[in-house]
Amino acid sequence: METAQSRQRAPGPFTSFARFVLCGGGVGVACSFAVAVIALWIPWMLANALITAGSTLLATELHARFTFGAGGHATRRQHAQSAGSAAAAYAVTCAAMSALHQLVAAPDAVLEQVVYLSASALAGVARFAVLRLVVFARHRSQVAATLPTARPVPATVARDSAPAAPAVLCHAA
Repeated sequence: METAQSRQRAPGPFTSFARFVLCGGGVGVACSFAVAVIALWIPWMLANALITAGSTLLATELHARFTFGAGGHATRRQHAQSAGSAAAAYAVTCAAMSALHQLVAAPDAVLEQVVYLSASALAGVARFAVLRLVVFARHRSQVAATLPTARPVPATVARDSAPAAPAVLCHAA
C-alpha cells in the first residue's frame, strides 16, 4: 500500500529556494542579532562560532522537514554535510568582518550588520546549492525511485548476427 510519504514529491528548485530563504534566512537574521548581543561579552569570532553551530542544527532540521521535502528528521550524515557547508559560511562571514575591521577603525552596529548579512547571503546561496545538490539529493532520488514510472517500450529493431564492417560504419556516419 502506498503511503503519503512515498507519494511526496521533492519541491522544485524555485520552491526549495523560497523555502530555503524563509527558513535559513529567518534563522540567519535572528542569529545575526544574537551574535551582536553575545559579542558584547565574548570575542565576536567565538560568538559567531557558537551561534553558527546552534543555527546549523536548527536550520538543517528545518531544511530536511520543509525546504527539501525529506519528510522527516535530518540524518547524522546530513547534519555532518550541512555542518561542512556551514563551516565554509562561517569562514566567509569571519573574513568579511575581519576585512571590515581592517578598513574601518570603529564601525557602527548598522554597518557591521550590513556586512555580516551581505556575507551571510552570499554564503547562503552557495549553501543552498550544496544542500540541494549534495546533502538532500539522495532523498530526491529515492522518492523518484518509488514513484510509478512508464513501462519501457520494447525495441523492435532487427539486429545482424555479426557487427558491421568498419567501412560500412564509417560510410553510415
